[in-house]
Amino acid sequence: MGRAALSEQEIQSFRDRLVEVATRLFVRDGHSGVTLRAIAREMGCSPMTPYRYFRDRDEIFAAVRASAYQAFADAQEAAITPDQSPLERLAALGEAYVTFAIESPDAYRLQFSLSQPSADGYPEVREGELLAWMPLLGAVQAAVASGDLEGDPQILAHLMWSSVHGLVSLHLAGKLVMGPELDELLPHLLTTLMLGSQQRPADLVGATLQGITT
Repeated sequence: MGRAALSEQEIQSFRDRLVEVATRLFVRDGHSGVTLRAIAREMGCSPMTPYRYFRDRDEIFAAVRASAYQAFADAQEAAITPDQSPLERLAALGEAYVTFAIESPDAYRLQFSLSQPSADGYPEVREGELLAWMPLLGAVQAAVASGDLEGDPQILAHLMWSSVHGLVSLHLAGKLVMGPELDELLPHLLTTLMLGSQQRPADLVGATLQGITT
């Protein structure tokens, strides 16, 4: 007698559990250090069972990354409301970013701290990256349009992202040991970023370089 067909709910439930287990393993052992056998062992199933749901390890890794990006994007979207001003929206996104990193450190590291191969060939990962990026970019674009910030929205958004990521990474690595902690530093960082973006970066850099060369 052949094996009974799995229902869509059963398939999705197993995939979700596998992604959860694989996320922990990829964060712990890196992309190259995880095998399907290790995933199956962690789940308590046959080494061949994951092949019923995924083609290979790379497809699992793509699903893991896409899931992490979707969760992050959902957290970002949930933090903003139509009645917020552009600057209030940016502050809310910064706080949501930090909250996500603290509450879901494995998913956060998998997105932004773990060395990983190109997502080419996995459109769900590229879509996830875009979903995770658009709330911040949209808020910066609105702030520039309102006159609250000045500059190229793409550049400003990347600078804000990298700055908050740096602070979060220091916290997750246990390196904020010199005095101020994350909850105290974050408001100051967001304020500094917004104040610094109220003057055109090119003007600031030009004035600095002129001072150095004269």
